[in-house]
Amino acid sequence: MSETPPNTLQYRFDGPEDAPVLILGPSLGTTWHMWDRQVPELAQQWRVLRFDLPGHGGAPAYPASSVAELTARLLATLDALGVQRFAYAGCALGGAVGIELALRHPERLASLALIAASPRFGTADEWRQRGVVVRTNGLDPLARTSPDRWFTPAFAAAQPAITDWAVQMVRTTDPGCYIAACEALAAFDVRAELGRVGVPTLVLVGSDDQVTGPAEARTLVAGIPDARLAVVPTASHLVPVEQPAAVTDLLVRHFSTAWQPVFDPGTGQVAVVAAAPAKPAPVKPAPAVTAAAMPAAPVAEIAPAQAQPYAVEQPDVYDTGLKIRREVLGDAHVDRELEQADAFSQDFQHLLTRTTWGEIWQRPALDRRTRSCVALTALAAGGHLEELAAHTRAALRIGLTPDEIKEVLMQTAVYCGMPVAGRAFRVAQKVIEEETTPSE
Repeated sequence: MSETPPNTLQYRFDGPEDAPVLILGPSLGTTWHMWDRQVPELAQQWRVLRFDLPGHGGAPAYPASSVAELTARLLATLDALGVQRFAYAGCALGGAVGIELALRHPERLASLALIAASPRFGTADEWRQRGVVVRTNGLDPLARTSPDRWFTPAFAAAQPAITDWAVQMVRTTDPGCYIAACEALAAFDVRAELGRVGVPTLVLVGSDDQVTGPAEARTLVAGIPDARLAVVPTASHLVPVEQPAAVTDLLVRHFSTAWQPVFDPGTGQVAVVAAAPAKPAPVKPAPAVTAAAMPAAPVAEIAPAQAQPYAVEQPDVYDTGLKIRREVLGDAHVDRELEQADAFSQDFQHLLTRTTWGEIWQRPALDRRTRSCVALTALAAGGHLEELAAHTRAALRIGLTPDEIKEVLMQTAVYCGMPVAGRAFRVAQKVIEEETTPSE
């Protein structure tokens, strides 16, 4: 395989060349090999395409910091291959790509399966904190604990070779690409848009998934008009690996029912169409079922959305400031500050958000890393130690390393005085220890 360009993804095909294409998307920290147990049966009916995320599985390390960017690279890969319409199954981050396809590129997508997925994966703060840990400690701490997040304890104990394989997948991932993927998940939130997913959708989850479990799956089913839920017993987050036979059976049933190849004599090509039921089924969420009792998914006829006139408005500087303030300082910090504001201080919070964050931090001449260095220096010089702690956390979140923060404070010592820097070092050291210590 030739070198993968920056705007495409590393991929492999299995199955007949003239069959309709089914794409399998991986989760963060895994490679296309997470689908190895599904491919033999799926490739009997479909041309199966698997891809690796950037920096995973030996793929070139071109970081992608949004789900939209990952989706664009997948579509560029498919365009280069001449693949226009396809079905898609994705796990976790791969599932986020599937939702993005359904929302932004519905003309390309015939049918969808979302595995261990969610319309919002935890909180932005949690993902940015994970990025801080990786930037400081590398991927080894996360790699060692990955089996605890991905598998049930019984499976991990019974399958040491698979747990070792999981650890090695994470350990060999490019840290920069992993951090960028954390940023992508931090920004991903499509809860308000699920009603626009207009393809038959299977939502599949392990009963013991502690990462994106049955509650998140039911949120997807409740929001997506034509969705079915399958709960696989005795399985955790990486359910295609832990319960391969059940997942394969569910995927075959879903894609065989909701998506069928038809030969078009006019073009001489195989067309892919949704399988129509005898009577249109009402659009409503279905109850959860186990893998063994999973029924074939009916397909509802969904009327196209009516175009609505709208006015384009410029975002208010306060809204811009609040967005930047949250991105830099974190949701938890900003929520705490705003909740503590009362009638006496809320005008100050409004002024702070508009001026500091909406007018100064959004100016383009300095990037956020540089502004963070300036903020650390100014806060240390002024003796504002509580704010210095918050901005030290922010500096780690937006990409400064502990060594870079140290250098900022070393230079502060020269220009602002040793006592000033000494106090700042004590505050920053405590924050760095808290923020960069991996969770057990």
